[in-house]
Formats: sequence, C-alpha cells, structure tokens
Amino acid sequence: MSSADPKTVEARCVRLNAKAENAAAVAPVVEHHTLTRGPNDLLIEIKAAAVNPSDIKAATGLMPYAVFPRTPGRDYAGVVIDGPAGTIGRDVFGSSGDLGIRRDGTHASHLVVGADAVVEKPKGLSWEEAAGIGVPFVTAMEGFRRAGVPKPGETVLVFGVNGKVGQAAVQIATWQGARVIGVVRKAEAYAGHANAPIEVIDASAADIAARVRELTGGKGADIVFNTVGDPYFQAAHKSLALRGRQILIAAIDRIVQFNILEFYRGQHTYVGIDTLGLSSAATGAVLRDLGPGFASGHLRPFPIKASAIYPLERAKEAYVAVAGSSRDRVILKP
Repeated sequence: MSSADPKTVEARCVRLNAKAENAAAVAPVVEHHTLTRGPNDLLIEIKAAAVNPSDIKAATGLMPYAVFPRTPGRDYAGVVIDGPAGTIGRDVFGSSGDLGIRRDGTHASHLVVGADAVVEKPKGLSWEEAAGIGVPFVTAMEGFRRAGVPKPGETVLVFGVNGKVGQAAVQIATWQGARVIGVVRKAEAYAGHANAPIEVIDASAADIAARVRELTGGKGADIVFNTVGDPYFQAAHKSLALRGRQILIAAIDRIVQFNILEFYRGQHTYVGIDTLGLSSAATGAVLRDLGPGFASGHLRPFPIKASAIYPLERAKEAYVAVAGSSRDRVILKP
C-alpha cells in the first residue's frame, strides 16, 4: 500500500553552507530539514552513504554548477518508508550525477528520489557495501557501455588499476570474459577482486606500451580504461590496438599533445565519461545492468573497514580522509 498523504519526516542532514578554499576548510554542520515526497517519489531512510572524491571537489568549488547551501552525497543504500503502491519496505540502493551537487544529496538520515532512480539491493550485501558500489561501478560500466562492453578474447588495459574505478573496471571486464592488464605507478600487486588473473605493469620500471605489445603478441589493447588522464595519455595512445578505444574519466593537466595522424591511422575512438551528467534515473539504469553480476558473485562490493565508517556528526573527518586519497571506501552512517 502507499500513503494517501505523503509522510513528512524531520531529516538530519549534513549541510555545506558555503564553498571552502580547500578540503581542510570544508565546514559541514548537521541541520534538521523537513522532507516530503512528490507523487512519483520515494522517501528513503538512509542506512549508509558513501563519500566520493567528487563530493570534496564540489565542496571546494571545482564544480562550478554545485549549489550552496546543500547536502552533499551521491551514493546511498536504505529502506523505502513512503512511496507509490508496492514500494514501501523495499531495500534499495542508488547513485546519481545531480544528487549532492545540484540538489540535496545522501549525507543525511533521509532522501527523496524519483521512483525510477532506485535499484533493489542485492541480497547478501550489507548496507555499507551496497552504498559503496555507486559512483565507481557506474563510472566503469558507463565507460564500457559507451566504448563497447568487453568481449571474450579482447584485452582491456586499466591505468590506475588499484583505484576504485580501476577495480570496478577489472571486475566488469573479467566478468565479461576479457583479459585485463593493469598499470600501477609503483611496484604493487592488483588489490581488488577479479574473475581471472590480472597482469600488472609497474609504470616506474617498464615502458608501458612496449610491455603491452609484448603481452598481446604485438596487437595492443582493444580498450584502454584511463582512470588517471593526462599523465598516461601518451602511453595509453601508444598501447591501443587497431580500432582500439580509450576511455577517459579524469585529468590533472587539461591539455595534452595529440598525434592526429596516429589517431586516424589507428582508427581509434576516444570516449569521455562524466557521470555528473547522468540523472538519478539514468544512473539507476546503469546499476540495473550490473545487478546480475552482483547476484552471481562475479561482481563484488568493495570491502568496508570499520575504521572508515563515520556518523554524520563526523562528516568533516570523512571528507578529509577522502581528500587525502584514502584507499578505503569511506562511508557515512546516519
């Protein structure tokens, strides 16, 4: 049954009232706000919400369209407590490009989102694990959806393989039967889950493109997932197979040298992914594509450490941890 009169709740919300100069200056406060859903909305009691690097970038003015004051947060997991018929009591999770940036987000006790935005929480996942899936897996999957989902027999080269998007890309590519080669900045093994062995190239000790050609019998990589951007742009470009596709999601310096002749002779495709451009509903559609992988165990959530879970009142510590490049998946728990 649904409520004839939508419920109203007093939500506890983390608020950023103004842009901060840097991550250390971010000054979240917890306020009470009244939330009511619209006719096609769900009111969700949030059980856990992840903190993403984009939350910190928006707080420090690196996303000019971020509004203030607002409640940050893009990823969440929780229970529907009010909504249209048949929705109440469902365990759901989700993510979004506009939540927490252009409108109030998930770092709160409750959230209102459109009914088409949520996805059933996979059974066997904790609230914290489900909340941690969002942005990294959506970014990886949207990259593959746009560049062509990897096929058995294809080689996927992942730069920044131990980052969260890198790990999600490895999981998805190996789930689809592709071979994955990872690139790390300094000597370390691949740290995440995979459905097949992962070869790792240490960028500090090897010529990446030469090693990729060696490992692929001269062919190169069919897909390069470059999660870092310009520092690896040339190595990625030189690693591409004929008709290879490079996916780009980040940049440090915005301008790169670009050999147009090699680009068209190689018949390459470059795909730019900005998940901030995806609505809650579009993000929900991407997450639904991933559902079977989590159900079958081919995809696994990131491990959540107890030390990386913070109450709303300690949001600042959580934000500072993420800004400091913590490798943990940082979670807020109302």
